[in-house]
Amino acid sequence: MNKQLLNTLYVQSQGAYLRLDHETLVLETDDEDPFQVPLHHLGGIVLFGNVLVSPFLLFRCAEDGRSIAWFTRGGRFQGRLQGPVSGNVLLRRAQHEVISEKTTSQSLAAAFVRGKLRNARYVLQRSLRDGLEHSQPVAEGIELLDEMIERVPRATSLDELRGIEGNGTMLYFGLFNELIRSEEPSFVFRGRNRRPPRDPVNALLSFAYSLLTTEVAGALEGVGLDPQTGFLHALRPGRPSLALDLIEEFRPVIADRAVLSLINRGQLSAGDFDEREGGAVMLNETGRSTFLEHWQARKQRAVQHPVLERSVAYGLLPHVQARLLARTIREDIDEYLPFQPK
Repeated sequence: MNKQLLNTLYVQSQGAYLRLDHETLVLETDDEDPFQVPLHHLGGIVLFGNVLVSPFLLFRCAEDGRSIAWFTRGGRFQGRLQGPVSGNVLLRRAQHEVISEKTTSQSLAAAFVRGKLRNARYVLQRSLRDGLEHSQPVAEGIELLDEMIERVPRATSLDELRGIEGNGTMLYFGLFNELIRSEEPSFVFRGRNRRPPRDPVNALLSFAYSLLTTEVAGALEGVGLDPQTGFLHALRPGRPSLALDLIEEFRPVIADRAVLSLINRGQLSAGDFDEREGGAVMLNETGRSTFLEHWQARKQRAVQHPVLERSVAYGLLPHVQARLLARTIREDIDEYLPFQPK
């Protein structure tokens, strides 16, 4: 696979203006000298809050297939630029036909669930090696996840698969506080909540999942698949169901581990979060800068891919798995194998 891992430009400066100068992106703010970067060095642009973009830069990014994603100033996803639909129409037709083929559709849904549960198990196992070797709840949780993973291929319906996935997620997040080693009271995790997140840990998880969903949707479009048409998540207008399917295997090993690393290394504190009206908790600009710097660095790290049998940067994993998924739908390979680190 020759896909190049390009940088993503994150812009938080309120009132900033991005424009195109020949083959160079220019970022102008009131307080600093203009920042310039060759456009071909960028794989994507992510904007937070009041950031302006020139029409010529928008058109060029759409033409090149370079993504632009918009978030609120607080970090809530708002939308994404999509250029002309790419890929072979026959691939998308095959994808839509698979929906009505119960055996193939459920096989793919089972793969996504299996990938998520195995990688949740991997995160718990890593915690035992990284200092929680005496945690009985985590050890018992791993055993229960093993039982759920064994049930996946025996599931006879999509509802049963969703039930297994839901129970596994509940079990995993029930143990998540065990994985947090920070003694700061604000990082106590009492369960998953969202829309809006109501504590710093949930704010981090939601932000990481939003970034991941945007990147996975772009990877799916890059190989010609329709991010809206999924197999595990129900189809709803405006919902990127296939992107949500594919990120399941990445949530534990990319998003959750990034969150745990930042907390456990003391790189974030209570001062990196703001509480909004209604009880919502969001990363502020300082905290978001710390998170994004870590996120970018993590995407550059290499991991051994079990199918390709070679090292692949974390940032390229969505593109690799999207390509494998497309080959499965085209029946070039027998089954889709989720990514699982060794």
